[in-house]
Amino acid sequence: MSWSDLNSTLPELALAVTALILLILEVVKEPPRAQFAWTALGGIALALVLEFALPIEGQFYNGMIALDHFSRFLNVIFMITAAGAVLIAVPYLRKSLEERGEYYALLLFATIGMMFMAKAHDLTILFLGLELLSIPLYILVGFYRHRVRSNEASLKYLLLGAFSTGFFLFGIALLYGSTGATHYDAIRQAIVSDGQLSPAMTLAGFGLLLVGFAFKVALVPFHMYAPDVYEGAPTAITAFLSTGPKVAGFAAFLKVIITSFAVTTQHWWGIVWVLAALTMTVGNVTAIRQDNLKRMLAFSSVAHAGYLAVAVLVGTYDSAFGMMFYLAVYAVTTLGAFGVVALIEGEEETSLEIDGYRGLARRSPFLAAIFTLAMVSLAGFPPTAGFLGKYFVFSAAVDTGNTWNIWLVVIAILNSLISVYYYLRPVVAMYMQEPADETPLPMSRVAVPVFLVLVLIVLGFGIFPMMLVKSGVAAAGSLF
Repeated sequence: MSWSDLNSTLPELALAVTALILLILEVVKEPPRAQFAWTALGGIALALVLEFALPIEGQFYNGMIALDHFSRFLNVIFMITAAGAVLIAVPYLRKSLEERGEYYALLLFATIGMMFMAKAHDLTILFLGLELLSIPLYILVGFYRHRVRSNEASLKYLLLGAFSTGFFLFGIALLYGSTGATHYDAIRQAIVSDGQLSPAMTLAGFGLLLVGFAFKVALVPFHMYAPDVYEGAPTAITAFLSTGPKVAGFAAFLKVIITSFAVTTQHWWGIVWVLAALTMTVGNVTAIRQDNLKRMLAFSSVAHAGYLAVAVLVGTYDSAFGMMFYLAVYAVTTLGAFGVVALIEGEEETSLEIDGYRGLARRSPFLAAIFTLAMVSLAGFPPTAGFLGKYFVFSAAVDTGNTWNIWLVVIAILNSLISVYYYLRPVVAMYMQEPADETPLPMSRVAVPVFLVLVLIVLGFGIFPMMLVKSGVAAAGSLF
């Protein structure tokens, strides 16, 4: 290992050291509760600075880690998401007197896992990053040990996560057995040069990888855990769970597809087409029936996974750029939506039904406006950045000229129209129905930066998108 190798992982090392400091603070003495959050934010800020201090391009650790515009773009999303999750957690945990150092430490360890998934250029590193992300999340989902629903969600997530990990590992084993490599470029080279021991084994290995990815990003029919886990987890963790891990899963999925398996498109294209169509349809249709906001947003997340699968299916430069733009907007928008839910939620998980948002515009005009903006962006209304995200992905599919791609876009547009109904349900309740309680809601100043970033990205990049477009174009260019 050289110094350049070590330098390539300095942001991750900074977060790891910060997480260890948080654990030591929890054990050694009883510091002020706010010190945990500020320590975590300091570590994230340091990691963000180090990310921009690294060389733009290069492969390290014998080519197992790649630093480029792609990894940098995603790592910035991960760190913004982590910082937002920390800020949302402060008022949320204080309500239940559960603010502890290990909460923020586990959050940082999960962030490190996501960053390694973005930098991975080898299936071994990808698997390590995936597990480093997943294990802290299993614990965080069950962080409220006194709540049966939280424990149930954690156990369900652990069992199904371990099951999907088995598929993923078996896939890596079959690919290694067939191609003799786990490096992305080496796998592609073995396929192109017909240096495989068995093409059938290679396809079987990819199929098992596909199952693992489908679970992590909640593609139908591997989505069944998502609503129960999202509902049972502490809402502050649901905000993180529905954003960063999904972005990391789709980013790794796209990179593996384009870098290693683009030459085998004819073998898996139809399967991903069906997964995308089913996922967006099942997600949206089921979301209509939900009265619990966390479950509604969970099925909304499933539907968005279907839209993003379109970009993976197309696999062109334009679709990769569209996915980068979409992921950035989706992550911040969903984080902001769950942030509002976390602030409004009562100590015993009350006010999670849509009826609980009646008249919210009178009780807290600011929170009502932020939640409305998030819903409008997720639905894809102009001039929000959510509209542009869908436009870039769908137009990339149409530009291929493939009839099946065009039909998939038609299905996606129809599903987007369906989603308008359930996205506007809480908006109607907030502005057009009488509140059951006239008491004004206190506003946490700690969470305000999260909402300001939401407004900046959703409206700022919706009207003036060029800065995010340039970053997304550079990130997509690193894959081709």
